[in-house]
Amino acid sequence: MLARLVGGFAGGQTVAEMDDSSWQRMFDANLNSAFHILRAVIPPMRKAGGGRVIAIGSRAAEDPGPKVGAYSASKAALLSLIRTVALENKDASITANVILPGTMDTPPNRRDMPGADVSQWVQPASVASLILWLAGDAGKGVTGAGIPVYGRGL
Repeated sequence: MLARLVGGFAGGQTVAEMDDSSWQRMFDANLNSAFHILRAVIPPMRKAGGGRVIAIGSRAAEDPGPKVGAYSASKAALLSLIRTVALENKDASITANVILPGTMDTPPNRRDMPGADVSQWVQPASVASLILWLAGDAGKGVTGAGIPVYGRGL
């Protein structure tokens, strides 16, 4: 099983203002790193006769906002990549899904957004429970899904 939890966020610039290095940094953190680990783990999963791939994406993959173009685009590309992995490996009993949380209630987010209404944010325990469910027997029939977990911030 692969639970890919890493990623990054950068925002604050419009697409017209964004420099190449900021754009590339988001794609390296959110997409390219996933591609490289997937390329490494899929062959052993296929050889073993199955496996689970679970990635953490973002609500921004399907619901982008202003001044987060690189972040949103990289998370949308991650969603597409994981759905492609699901299709390419359904014959080998490998499931692949992306969890799409809204803003997570984490210490860095609280620090970076001190005036926000944190009661609307997604609790990390909710995402962890979903990862466990997808990894277990109950989740074996779910593949190719982008699963929204938006908390109360709909």
